[in-house]
Amino acid sequence: MSFKNFDYKGIKLAVGIHTGESLAYAENEFEVLDDDVYNVTYPKSGTNWMIEILNLIKHKGDCKKSNRVPIYKRSPWYETAGSQDKIKKMESPRILSSHLPHHIFAKSFFKSKAKIIYTMRNPRDIIVSLFHFTKILKIFEPAENFQNFIEDFIQGEALYGSWFDHVKGWMQMKGDSRFFFITYEELIQDLRGSVVRICKFLGQELDDAQIDLVAENATFKSMKENVMSNWSQLSSDIIDQSNGSFMRKGISGDWKNHFTVAQSEYFDKVYQEKIKDININFFWEQLS
Repeated sequence: MSFKNFDYKGIKLAVGIHTGESLAYAENEFEVLDDDVYNVTYPKSGTNWMIEILNLIKHKGDCKKSNRVPIYKRSPWYETAGSQDKIKKMESPRILSSHLPHHIFAKSFFKSKAKIIYTMRNPRDIIVSLFHFTKILKIFEPAENFQNFIEDFIQGEALYGSWFDHVKGWMQMKGDSRFFFITYEELIQDLRGSVVRICKFLGQELDDAQIDLVAENATFKSMKENVMSNWSQLSSDIIDQSNGSFMRKGISGDWKNHFTVAQSEYFDKVYQEKIKDININFFWEQLS
């Protein structure tokens, strides 16, 4: 996975998107507010889907209010360079996104009443999604060799480092009342039911009609057709969607169309070894 990068406390970050200063500020100086909601993910795990869901919940399902600005401005990544001025202008309650691992997340969060929603996804599908993403996001050299790409992912040579370490780190918060975790696969299987669970965690009281609106407007089809949600308004110098779609398929299990039998067996062996210390039965494991 080739991109201009630098190391910050053992994590591989992208030159141009991050700086050492922006990360140090995000970790040590960023002021978390008690009514903040943080949408935390490892890349390509459903980040934008959760942004859409959370903003729709905030506006009681009213997509006109929710979609006044592009999705990447509605819930900016607080660790990126240049994000702080935008965040300071946001009205509370703020919905902020982050791919940061637990050990370098904003220190002020842990002294606050703010909440985190952590979305996970089958890492095999993340690999496939990232593989295609390298072909449109300009910071990457387009990946061609899928076997090498799998190996880079396993070795933590991806943007934001190791998926395994990311999940292990964040799952230390399991049981904390400020922390809610869900999987991409659960969102696919029961979007409306997932919205109900998220509302309960956030203390948001929506009636049935409002919940229906959230679910209807947060489908893959709705988001793909929504210019405020499909990243089509971003410059082609940053994302070139002539080489592929930012919103590609929105499904689970696409890895089966990309992994060979040998690659699948190899990844499964590594996967089982690396997650053996996590006492969680991930939702995608129930589907396989």
